[in-house]
Amino acid sequence: MAEDARAARRPDPANIADRAQPHDNTVERAVLAAMLREPATCVDVVIEHFRDPEVFYSHVHRTIFEAIVELHNDPKLKVDLISVAHRLKTMEKLDMIGGEVFLGELYTSIATAVNLDAWCQILRKYATLRRMIDVCSESLLKCYDSDADAAQLVEQIETDIFKVRSEENTNSIVEIKDTIEQEFHALYDLLDGKTEVGIPTGYTQLDKYTGGLKAGEMFVLAARPSIGKTSLALNVIRNLVLPTRSPHPRKVAFFSLEMTEGQIARRLLCTEAGISESVFWNKTFQSSDLTKLTGAVSAFQKAKLFIDPTGGITIAELRAKARRLKMKEDIDAIVIDYLQLMHADGRTDNRQQEVGEISGGIKALAKDLKIPVLVLAQLNREVDKSNGPAGMRPKLAHLRESGTIEQDADIVTFLHRNRDDAKEVSDPNQSVKAEWIVEKNRNGRTGVIELNFFPTRMEFLPAAPYDEEDCPQ
Repeated sequence: MAEDARAARRPDPANIADRAQPHDNTVERAVLAAMLREPATCVDVVIEHFRDPEVFYSHVHRTIFEAIVELHNDPKLKVDLISVAHRLKTMEKLDMIGGEVFLGELYTSIATAVNLDAWCQILRKYATLRRMIDVCSESLLKCYDSDADAAQLVEQIETDIFKVRSEENTNSIVEIKDTIEQEFHALYDLLDGKTEVGIPTGYTQLDKYTGGLKAGEMFVLAARPSIGKTSLALNVIRNLVLPTRSPHPRKVAFFSLEMTEGQIARRLLCTEAGISESVFWNKTFQSSDLTKLTGAVSAFQKAKLFIDPTGGITIAELRAKARRLKMKEDIDAIVIDYLQLMHADGRTDNRQQEVGEISGGIKALAKDLKIPVLVLAQLNREVDKSNGPAGMRPKLAHLRESGTIEQDADIVTFLHRNRDDAKEVSDPNQSVKAEWIVEKNRNGRTGVIELNFFPTRMEFLPAAPYDEEDCPQ
């Protein structure tokens, strides 16, 4: 019965198809009339608002708009009633639109063009609604195709909808005097500490170098295996999401291609509690550790951290999931562990080309969602071939499998330490030295940040309080 009731409430697709789509003929006529009456100013205003003639619902109005724009783009011609009528006649469309009489009526349909901007916004709104109807209708037809791949279909539908949202936002040209005072106050607020350049990572010296994790930027953290890049990324995530560590906790999406959600949760809990996971395996857990562990549980219950442990995720799948989280939860940042475990949307035998597509897709995602993306990456074996137990300090050329990572990333950093130093450490309070190297910084300085790594609890802490005078320029 319940299903019958729901079916009764569903709109009939056949009836929807017969309904006129959202539009306003009066406003469409007013916009065209303004272009005819005051072409010197109004045509450019309309062109700036409208990217194509589809913003007009009436095919008659669309045809007239195209004729006006063609005349306007010809420096030898002028837009007026006679020239527009002649152009339509040349196009063999004058009779179709209603002849010269219709153009005359159009010309006299308004008294002034002072509200042209408002009229254009109305037409853009209706055009967006019609585009959504088209996308949804096409999606409905695709869903009836039994041979369609469901995952690819969902990704395509989400891409089409996101494209409609993006097309709705158009930027207008502004004069500098209109924004200079606003930007002055924004800079002063940065200086006064009222606003942030980017999201603080919790590592003060790194934030001084980079400005934190900035919206739209791709931030790479690379290292050889078993150096601790996942642990460092989880340390950053902990600093971002915990109310006990940040005055403004953030919402973070963590795409882990290497660890399960359970492994990640255990790692985060033990690091926050300051205890080693091994105390559970070797039965050395102390009663005093229980208070620390329950405190960590309490802290993370208030955190907004969303974990996706899908292995071998494609850039299309990641993009779709990230968009949903952005729309549903308004996430502030994305962390990916790690790039070389991902796959491009189309299979290719060229691994460098595939990694390049993945890297470009991650950068595009950061720009589209206007949030930072911290992505982990592996270095090639050349780093380990140098003399000495720690090997050489990594360089950009050591990024594994593709040089496009270096090109796409706004910031490239390396985690470097002697892997053997941690083998004999059993005391939770004993640390080994590590370096966080900022090798590329598109909008800031580069340098080396000294860290202390506590292997038993998988925690990286600054080696010393940050001193501005010690920071290399």
